[in-house]
Amino acid sequence: MTHRGSRLLHVGSLSRVEGEGALRLHVDGGTVTEAQLNIYEPPRFFEAFLRGRSYTEPPDITARVCGICPVAYQMSACAAIEDACGVTVDPVIRDLRRLLYCGEWIESQALHIYLLHAPDFLDRASAIELARTHRAEVERGLRLKKAGNSLMELLGGRAVHPVNVRIGGFHRVPARDELRPIAEELKRAATDAWDTVRWVAGFEFPDARVEADLLALAEPDTYAIESGAPTVLRADGTTGSFRVRDFTEHVVETHVPHSTALQSRLDGRLHLTGSLARFAISGARLSPVAVQAAVEAGLGDPREGAVCRNPFRSILVRAVETVYAVGEALRIIEAYEAPARPYTEVPPVAGIGHGATEAPRGVLYHRYELDADGLVADALLVPPTAQNQAAIEDDLRRLTQRAIRDGDLDDGELTALCERAIRNHDPCISCSTHFLDLTVVRT
Repeated sequence: MTHRGSRLLHVGSLSRVEGEGALRLHVDGGTVTEAQLNIYEPPRFFEAFLRGRSYTEPPDITARVCGICPVAYQMSACAAIEDACGVTVDPVIRDLRRLLYCGEWIESQALHIYLLHAPDFLDRASAIELARTHRAEVERGLRLKKAGNSLMELLGGRAVHPVNVRIGGFHRVPARDELRPIAEELKRAATDAWDTVRWVAGFEFPDARVEADLLALAEPDTYAIESGAPTVLRADGTTGSFRVRDFTEHVVETHVPHSTALQSRLDGRLHLTGSLARFAISGARLSPVAVQAAVEAGLGDPREGAVCRNPFRSILVRAVETVYAVGEALRIIEAYEAPARPYTEVPPVAGIGHGATEAPRGVLYHRYELDADGLVADALLVPPTAQNQAAIEDDLRRLTQRAIRDGDLDDGELTALCERAIRNHDPCISCSTHFLDLTVVRT
């Protein structure tokens, strides 16, 4: 319904964002003075669940936080607990962890590109509608997702909430012969990934720019996935980094009245983590084939300093990262020799450990405090979407301000624009699929 002073728009459900939330825009005299992304999912209490549990349990418990990115939670948990216990795992185990993580990157990025994001660029309300007009493309996306799932099933025991990961490594590691069918599937996926880049490069992208600082992990010699140092690219082009153990000294969480999710600031400033941040900070460390994909996609050569700050073009970066993940998985499989043992022993030690990895949506940080018996005394999980929420709100405010300035939109158009802007960032609000109520208050 519409009134002279305000508009209230309701969208019942939308199955292209993982979560449930609402947006409130305050427009005063043609100026958007406030954009609030309301996340009203109930508290999930995972940090409380972990207290008093054995130090061996966080990988299995935290995997249940997300059905799309369980490996991210498992790897961050393992990294933090092994840090607390002063243990470094065997290099072959580290490679297998990276291989498992590649599987998650492939399936998650394919899911977002094809089923959640592409309909926005092709004027389709859902992936079902998209499949009616672009059947071959949707089938390609499903093949890509299946290739990632196959990796997760082999190394993790199953594709959703893997059960084969443990502190120090895995309960069981594959024989070299078991990886051959996966390698053949990934070779086909490499073609699909390249075709994905070429497909999304043909989309039309509105002009937009994220002004927040960018945060991603960085490794000296590789594109960071399962480890690295938190690195910042400021909006003014300056850079800096800090230790993982200092994460909460820089990324500070606070409560806001309109959301049950915490919001974060990086050194008191808005920041964004995820694909755009990774490409800006570590793009020069992509494989040659992924760099070529970036150039063909129109992103420029990251080795020459190319940076993408347009959130609508994030789908391009995700496609390039899919090319990279498929190639990286094949590289690891080609060099793989089964280790003598599937895991490194990790005896319990009293202490505090920190771990961070790159979930598809960005940096995921874990901290655990253990007592001498190996029981978890305290736990802290900082997911990417909670870090990104304030930057998404700023992005919405800028985008809607420009839309209102250039010509007032009707209720449906303004709602669609806001939903599309949020989907650019692929937020994982919760495991439900309901999304957006929009309230516009005009004074």
